[in-house]
Amino acid sequence: MRARLALLVAAVSVLTLIAFLVPLALLVRTVAEDRATVRATADAQSLVPVVGTADATTIRLTVEQLAAESGRPVSVFLPDGTVLGAQAPRTPAVALAARGQSLTGESAAGREVVIAVQGGADGTGVIRIVVPRDELTAGVTRAWLVLALLGVVLVVIGLVVADRLARTLVRPISDLSAVSNRLANAELDARVVPAGPAELREVAGALNHLAGRIQVLLLQEREQVADLSHRLRTPLTALRLEAESLRDPDDAARITAAADGLERAVTGLIRQARWRRSPATETAASDAATIVGDRVAFWSVLAEDTGRTVTLDLAPGPLPVGVPADDLAAAVDALLGNVFAHTPDGTPFAVRLARDEGQVLLTITDEGPGMPAGAVRRGASPAGSTGLGLDIARRAAQAGGGRLELVAGPGGGAQVLLRLGPPSPERPAVDGGPRSAGNGLTRP
Repeated sequence: MRARLALLVAAVSVLTLIAFLVPLALLVRTVAEDRATVRATADAQSLVPVVGTADATTIRLTVEQLAAESGRPVSVFLPDGTVLGAQAPRTPAVALAARGQSLTGESAAGREVVIAVQGGADGTGVIRIVVPRDELTAGVTRAWLVLALLGVVLVVIGLVVADRLARTLVRPISDLSAVSNRLANAELDARVVPAGPAELREVAGALNHLAGRIQVLLLQEREQVADLSHRLRTPLTALRLEAESLRDPDDAARITAAADGLERAVTGLIRQARWRRSPATETAASDAATIVGDRVAFWSVLAEDTGRTVTLDLAPGPLPVGVPADDLAAAVDALLGNVFAHTPDGTPFAVRLARDEGQVLLTITDEGPGMPAGAVRRGASPAGSTGLGLDIARRAAQAGGGRLELVAGPGGGAQVLLRLGPPSPERPAVDGGPRSAGNGLTRP
C-alpha cells in the first residue's frame, strides 16, 4: 500500500508541476526576450538625435562606439542609401521603416529592431539593431534548471509526506494482520490497539470483540465438557464397586483396572478442559511404532475373547510422527474400537505400520461387511455409537500433517489408512509413549 500511495502522489505531483512549470518556463523565456529587446530599443532611440542632426562622420563614430559597447550589430541607413556601421542588407523591415514606421521583427540572425528617424531634409533615415539569439535567451537555461530542481524538490517532499501518511495507514493494518494471525494460531489473548482512521478503528474493535466472544464460547464449552466428564465419575465408582463384588478375582482385577484407566482418562479430560495446553510446551511428537504396538497388544486380549485373529506388521522403529502420544493413542484406540463395533465376533483384522513417501502409514484392514457411506462424518454411525471415533483419528492425522482415508479392503471389508507426517523441526523431542491411554484403557 505504501508503494501504491507513493506512486499515486508522485504521479499527481508530476502532473501538477508540469501544468505549473511549463507555462512558467515559457514566461521566463518571453521575459528574457522582451528584456533584451527593450535594451536594444533604448540603444536605438539614443541614436535618433544624432542621426537626425549630425553629419555622416559623426554618425559613423557614434554607431561604432554603440556597437562596441552593446556587442550588437548596429546599422544606420541614410536617406541617400548610404549604410553606416555594420553592413546589412536592406530588409523588408528597413524598407517599411524608411516610410516612417518603426517596428520589431524576426530575422535569421535574431530579433531585428528598426527605428525610423524623420526630420531630415533629404528624407527618413533608419536605425537597425539586431539582437542575437544568445542575448535573447541569456539566463533562460539557468532559470529552467532552477525550475526543474524546484520541481524535483517538490516531488521528493510530496513523496516523503505520502510515505508518512501511508505509514500511519499501513501500521494499523499490519497490526490487524498480526493479531489476526495470532488468533488463527490459537493465541486468543491477542488484542489490537485501535489506531488509524475511523474505519480501521471500527475493524479493530470488531476483531477484539470477536476474539473475546470466541474466548467466552470456548470457556463455556470447556466447562460443559468438564461438567459432563465429572458426572461420569459416579457410574465409574459404581462399576468399580460391582467389580469388587465379583467372585472371580481375575475378572474383578481386569474390570477394576479398566475402570481405573477410564477414570484417569476422565480426570485428564477434566484437567484438559479446564486448562488449555500451550502449543509451545506440548510434546507434539511421538514414536508411532511404540504406541501402535502397545495399543494392538491391549486390544489383542479382547480379540482373543471374541475369537478374532490379529495380524500385526510393524516396520523397524522408531517411527517418529508429528502427533502427541496421547492423541495418537486415542486415534489408534478409536480405529481398533471401530473394528470391534462394526464387525461380528470372529472377524479377523490386520494392522500394518510402515514408512510411505516420507510419512508413516497405519493401515487397519478387517474382513467384515465394510464401513457404510458417510461413516467418516462426525456424529454419524448406524451401529449405535457416537460416530466420533473416525473424527478423532482424522483430527489427529491433520494435526500431524497427514490425513485419514477410508476405502474398501481387498476381502470386501473396511480398510482405514491413517497417514501421519513427520515432526516439525521446532517441535520437542519424540515422546516414546502416551502418558495415559487415549480412551482411558490401559494394557492389562
